[in-house]
Amino acid sequence: MWQARGLHKRPACAGAEPRQMRLRSHGQADGHRARPLCGGTPLPMPVPRADLSGEATAATINHSLTLLQRLQELLHNSNSSDSVLRVHTAASDEAKVFHTHQLLLSLQSEVFESLLRNQSVLTLHEPPETAALFEKFIRYLYCGGVSILLHQAIPMHQLASKYRVWGLQRGVADYMKSHLASESSQGHVVSWYHYAVRAGDMALQESCLQFLAWNLSAVLGSAEWGSVSVELLLLLLERSDLVLQSELELFTAVEGWLGRRQPEPAVAERVLRAIRYPMIPPNQLFRLQAQSAVLARHRTAVQDLLFQAFQFHAASPLHFAKYFEVNCSMFVPRNYLAPGWGSPWVITNPARDDRSTSFQTQLGPSSHDAGRRVTWNALFSPRWLPLSLRPVYSDTVPGAVPAARIEDGRPRLVVTPAMSSPDFAGVSFQKTVLVGVRQQGRVLVRHVYSFHQSSDEAPDFLAQAELQKRGSEYLIDNALHLHIIVKPVYHSLIRVRK
Repeated sequence: MWQARGLHKRPACAGAEPRQMRLRSHGQADGHRARPLCGGTPLPMPVPRADLSGEATAATINHSLTLLQRLQELLHNSNSSDSVLRVHTAASDEAKVFHTHQLLLSLQSEVFESLLRNQSVLTLHEPPETAALFEKFIRYLYCGGVSILLHQAIPMHQLASKYRVWGLQRGVADYMKSHLASESSQGHVVSWYHYAVRAGDMALQESCLQFLAWNLSAVLGSAEWGSVSVELLLLLLERSDLVLQSELELFTAVEGWLGRRQPEPAVAERVLRAIRYPMIPPNQLFRLQAQSAVLARHRTAVQDLLFQAFQFHAASPLHFAKYFEVNCSMFVPRNYLAPGWGSPWVITNPARDDRSTSFQTQLGPSSHDAGRRVTWNALFSPRWLPLSLRPVYSDTVPGAVPAARIEDGRPRLVVTPAMSSPDFAGVSFQKTVLVGVRQQGRVLVRHVYSFHQSSDEAPDFLAQAELQKRGSEYLIDNALHLHIIVKPVYHSLIRVRK
């Protein structure tokens, strides 16, 4: 029968015994049942080959939590301790004693590595703020994690910096940058800014400064306004992106700061000269001259600025620009929230439909233009597609349009004047869009987009917002809260000799 199928019958077990014996022994050792082959000689069942791709056999065995728990027990029970830290503070005669392990401290801190190289008992001196957190600090060195509160951020950052624990230092700085909007009884952003200056952390310093500038109205009415340093106050007064109700609100807050701090006359005069008096209506300027004790005390230092402000309000901007330099910061509006400068706009369900609105602003801050208004049209589109991604009609299937994915587009905001007039001569309009978000129960400015008259559209507007997600941080109760501000900016024209 085998020959009929063209197969050659092998001699039974001829020359196969050594191979059979080797396989039989292997199979018995592995516990496999043998099957008859070659005249009844048993051979082992084939062993399944391992899946070399790793798709079905790979597994992760993770006992890291157990390891962390044992490390905590090691610290708590002082098992196998080979070093001792004695932490003294000037506020107490007693020292906190920590029985530690040189290896773990040296792995995390190059300072401890150096100090413990030739000694096993360290005496450390810490101020009360950092001494109170030293146990948390040591626990981080053992377990790589720590929980802190707002008032603990600075002392924990100080410990991390002093002992050169760079991971903890970066982690605390990131915590501070992400909790600028958190509520605290006395405020914390001003103190964090001052600390960032002392610590030389430029990124934290800039984050604090930007938050203060974009939410200045909230800061002016808080307890921390009185703790603002002269340097920080001057930095804020130089900025044109301050968000507040009006320049008068800023002057009132500065007046209160000067009254409490009582700085040297040179400092007070420098602060007062940073106020943009042309942005204050003349009737309010008259009242300030008559009632402000600060202006009365430093009248000679700011008299020229007040006189120039009254001239600005009395003349047309075109005429004024012939005689005075108007391209300086004194004539640049800040981001004022008062109605004459813009309008709030709440867009419900911003991921669904296009929206439009109209509003009016004053032609300029000059009282000469007090009765003139400019009407603006604003268009919001949730899914604007750039030219490269816009649908194109197909030549093969008439009328066929490729479907555009929502994630391919980005929100679009266009602000255009509804009128054109020769009154615009010498004036351009800088448009600013504030985006409010809710953080820690408060509505604060999180993003600011600015664009000039040469462009009617805000570049990269909410490019990363993901408005289709109900939990988006850019939304408040599923609505997008915007505030559009239009700031007239004057340009010098023909200069006339005075």
